[in-house]
Amino acid sequence: MAQSAFIQDLDSRREQARKHMMKGAVTEDYTENRATILKLLNEALATELICVLRYKTHYYTANGRGTKAAAEEFWEHAQEEQEHADRLAERISQLGGEPEMNPDILSKRAHSDYHSGGDTLEMLKEDLIAERIAISSYREMIAYVGDQDPTTRRILEDLLAQEEEHADDLVDLIEHIAE
Repeated sequence: MAQSAFIQDLDSRREQARKHMMKGAVTEDYTENRATILKLLNEALATELICVLRYKTHYYTANGRGTKAAAEEFWEHAQEEQEHADRLAERISQLGGEPEMNPDILSKRAHSDYHSGGDTLEMLKEDLIAERIAISSYREMIAYVGDQDPTTRRILEDLLAQEEEHADDLVDLIEHIAE
């Protein structure tokens, strides 16, 4: 009985797919919360781009104890944060949104702050704070998205895992430098 209902649904899906094929990945059964999900993804994008800039600034300006090890970590994290931004921008586009990269808007939309200056230890601490904010934000976004959009949820889960790794790396460096 359920199979015949599915077959009828399948016929309807085929018709809808043909009718709206130019909408790409956004099908008629996509969540009604698309606008909110796009807003969250753009906030995450802004946060990642601010993190790229912060890590690159810290890479070029690190000074004091532990500079060499920290600079290597700053550079690696900058590259990974850029990859996060690229994945988010790609998903925003895939969902029919526009990735917001206007510099005037980024810092207003980002969850973490841009930071420059200070010695290497201060930079590491500021980066750890930003990573913890990203971790908290991604967890909240994942909970919101839930089963509405499994693809977006998986992307956010991947980014969360890497942000947790970044936080662990930074704690290790802070402990090493502060010894």
